[in-house]
Amino acid sequence: MREYLEIEGGYPLRGEIPVSGAKNAVLPALAATLLAPGTYRFTNWPRLLDLCTMLELLERLGARVESRGEILEVDTSSVEGVEAPYELVRRMRASILVLGPLVARFGRARVALPGGCPIGKRPVDFHLRGLERLGARIEIRHGYILARAERGLSGAEIVFNVPSVTATENLLMAAVLARGRTEIRNAAREPEVVFLGEMLRAMGARIEGLGTDHIVVYGCSGLEPPREPLRIIPDRIEAGTYLMLPGITGGEITLLAAEPRHLETPILRLREAGLEIEAEGQRLYARARGPLAPLEIVTAPYPGFPTDLQAQIMVLMTQARGLSFITENLFEKRFQHVFELRRMGAEIDLDDRTAVVRGPVRLQGAEVEASDLRASACLVLAALGAEGISRIYGLEHLDRGYERMEAKLSALGARIVRKTHEERETLGPCGPGARG
Repeated sequence: MREYLEIEGGYPLRGEIPVSGAKNAVLPALAATLLAPGTYRFTNWPRLLDLCTMLELLERLGARVESRGEILEVDTSSVEGVEAPYELVRRMRASILVLGPLVARFGRARVALPGGCPIGKRPVDFHLRGLERLGARIEIRHGYILARAERGLSGAEIVFNVPSVTATENLLMAAVLARGRTEIRNAAREPEVVFLGEMLRAMGARIEGLGTDHIVVYGCSGLEPPREPLRIIPDRIEAGTYLMLPGITGGEITLLAAEPRHLETPILRLREAGLEIEAEGQRLYARARGPLAPLEIVTAPYPGFPTDLQAQIMVLMTQARGLSFITENLFEKRFQHVFELRRMGAEIDLDDRTAVVRGPVRLQGAEVEASDLRASACLVLAALGAEGISRIYGLEHLDRGYERMEAKLSALGARIVRKTHEERETLGPCGPGARG
């Protein structure tokens, strides 16, 4: 039976929301545990479907995984496997992050071509060409990437046509065990890339230029796990999603354990729209101080406006006075949520990669289907601000990237409940109690 969220909209939300650890930081960090045998410990790790998939993959490769209260422990001392099977990789595109570490440590890897959200082509060419530059031999056979470097990898210059987060991360992990010096030009600058680089430094790697588009790696012969537990950085996309709530539902919220420095561009644009946002340490306070103004948004790599907040700000713009223009530059199929928002009364026209949003409109509750992770979040926002009751299906997408969303929203006063058609009790993505 299919699960869905049932939401009765139209109620102002007030209170505090704790921001979870970043999905896009913990996944590459877990892949990096393959670089050196030993025990790794993480805190502030989010209980998500994608994390469960990565842990299952690590276990399949031979790692031992255990959660000890708030600490997630991964022991890669017994890892011998080098294959990431399709049954796991198809669930989550980020599984390709094991490719670089496996080739660097074992000299070979067999990784299924990835699946993931249907938001565009997102080819793996950058990963494969970069590994070839480092000396790996690459073949594609029967839906699998076969990579070999029996004599090890060697440093090289790698230049991306456009910045790629996962390719930067994959090649960064491969380069730390390569002989000599590697330069990655037009590298991704996202905070999650910086976090991975800092983890690698704590393992003994020598890396320069983190947070810039020119990263230099000096390869070493061996690494070891960090001595202290690593705290996963706050999820800036989750935080950005919740910052939009006051403009959609009314009320005021405070985000706890956030990192305002990672949200400078979204905060600037939300203030331009008319939201009042104040930062104090790791707390972010948000409320709507009057009618919302329309925006022109163009998604771009960090520090630009994140593509992962494009769908959510589109909901916010349905409540702004006038025409808003939202251009998606990164993924060509990331407007699937538009058709579901129209079912809820949104007035949105599409012109190639630009959505024209006319507001303000009174959204109406409806039955809708989430097509990808961020689309699921945008539909939840729309339902919270809509008149009447909505049912949102496709929760397998939501559970990949938002920890205990309905519990967090309920604490703010939202009328939201997870159900099945039989209304039976359900379990969280990582076991009993994971959803709160």
